[in-house]
Amino acid sequence: MHRMGISVYPEHSTEEKDYAYMRLAAKYGFTRIFTCLLSVNEPKEIIINKFTRFIEQAHELGFIVGVDTNPTVFSHLGASPLDLKPFSDMKVDIIRLDGHFSDREDIAITHNPYGILIEFNGSSNTALDLMIERGANTHNMIVCHNFYPQKYTGLGWNKFMEFTNKYKALGLSVAAFVSSNNENTFGPWPVYKGLPTCEMHRGLPIDLQVRHLLATNKIDDILIGNAFAREDELKAISQIDKTKITFKLELAEGVTDEEKNIIYSYPHFGRGDASDYIIRSSVPREDYRNKTIPYRKYDKELFHRGDVVIVNDNLAHYRGELEIVEKDILNDGERNFVGRIPTQELILLELLKPEYLFGFIKME
Repeated sequence: MHRMGISVYPEHSTEEKDYAYMRLAAKYGFTRIFTCLLSVNEPKEIIINKFTRFIEQAHELGFIVGVDTNPTVFSHLGASPLDLKPFSDMKVDIIRLDGHFSDREDIAITHNPYGILIEFNGSSNTALDLMIERGANTHNMIVCHNFYPQKYTGLGWNKFMEFTNKYKALGLSVAAFVSSNNENTFGPWPVYKGLPTCEMHRGLPIDLQVRHLLATNKIDDILIGNAFAREDELKAISQIDKTKITFKLELAEGVTDEEKNIIYSYPHFGRGDASDYIIRSSVPREDYRNKTIPYRKYDKELFHRGDVVIVNDNLAHYRGELEIVEKDILNDGERNFVGRIPTQELILLELLKPEYLFGFIKME
């Protein structure tokens, strides 16, 4: 089950603003909060009191809370890998280790008696497999990627997937960050260019960032790295169908009600006997065997990548089949052009494997 999350940075905000943001996110089904202790420069007692109150408020709203730490934070709070009582006193649910201790201490911390989840840095080549071989408690181990405030420094997609595949192969839950496009957002550091994990996501609509991560079938929890996201962004994420890959679709002029029915009312999945040229959803064909889909003229000679077409009466045996074009094909009059996947959304097409479920989002 996927969890959606926000980030809250009490040292850079007010209790009133943070609580209002948490309430808003809870309204839209968000259940996880990330916060950072690396950037907090206050005495131990003030940190513990402030963050205890903050975490209690978050719990009342149904959130679990993870805190970003490193050995310096542990030392400042009087904690150690063998003694997590200060974090337990703050009611922390997840301790994210941005930096590491010794191999033995990293293993020992996963056996803490408080049941606090230990979250390892997913954007590095950490030898979690060796830790598990040496007795680390996988029930208390999860993974979360970094976010990257500086433009052009986010993970490349291939490297992101390399790290993600490594940790998923160990059976561990993996989280990653997306970024709000709201104005004047902030994170733990004075950099304001967004906070995504993957550089390619910086500046994309936030729902597309989330849908792209979900389409990998590898990412469990997705967190908005910067604060505060707009309400329309939170709402857009809440409306995502997390059960399949979904595309926005720019409908063509003249699309009929029957064609809209095929687009939006059927479960679609690419056939296993996949072509290089088109992704074929054959499910609607059975219902349209004895119906009609009249040919509609389309002036272009070719259909291009991202075009969506439906087979018409001129190829009656396949009538009703919905197809997504992957490589240029000839417009021979046997397919009606019904819409185009927007250019930004084509990154999802690269992740649509044979027999994966997919669908289309009605654009307002």
